[in-house]
Amino acid sequence: MKRVLDWIAKKSLWLVALLYCRTLRFRRHNEKCFDQFRDAQKPLVLAFWHGSMLVGWYLHRPVRGSRIAALVSRSEDGAILAAILERWKYRLIRGSSHIGGKEALQLMIEAVKGGDSLSITPDGPTGPRHRMKAGAVRAAQQAGVPLFLVGISARGQRQLRSWDLFEVPLPFSEVSVWYSGPSVVPQDLQETAFDEYLAAREAELKELNRKAEEECSHG
Repeated sequence: MKRVLDWIAKKSLWLVALLYCRTLRFRRHNEKCFDQFRDAQKPLVLAFWHGSMLVGWYLHRPVRGSRIAALVSRSEDGAILAAILERWKYRLIRGSSHIGGKEALQLMIEAVKGGDSLSITPDGPTGPRHRMKAGAVRAAQQAGVPLFLVGISARGQRQLRSWDLFEVPLPFSEVSVWYSGPSVVPQDLQETAFDEYLAAREAELKELNRKAEEECSHG
């Protein structure tokens, strides 16, 4: 029975999620620079927290022939997500910091160098929540492309009892989306300097999320 349910989920959940997300109303901030890169189909790395990935993956899915790769874990949950993203036209890279990490990082770098953009949840797949791992910054650095961060929150939403407090916006909710400017990672960053840069980007993404949450809470 479980196999049947998994098969149904993989075959139909992408459409359910697509139609569900189409009911949402988006209020985007500081998006001009990001949109210019995306519309010109220039490669970039985009990072949003794992808990807000439903909106993150939907809002930034490939359109008009754009090429976007997505890092998805090799877990069972990752297989369901992969089935959704594949139908949304993402190019899949399977791996994580725990399983296939070095291989996945190399594939991410090669994808971006080859002209794909990359979307990633930097605190996934198992947390800790809102702690940024190095993959997004390393990929942007090695490929020589800008890193964009995006904070997301919905005015009406439910949080699941998962490690990431997975956020499910209620139908027809207004969603606040805040973008960073492009961050060009210096090529010569090593060890301590790299760790400091990573910590700064983590703090920046937390601040973007705080702005999104504040806008939603204040109406």
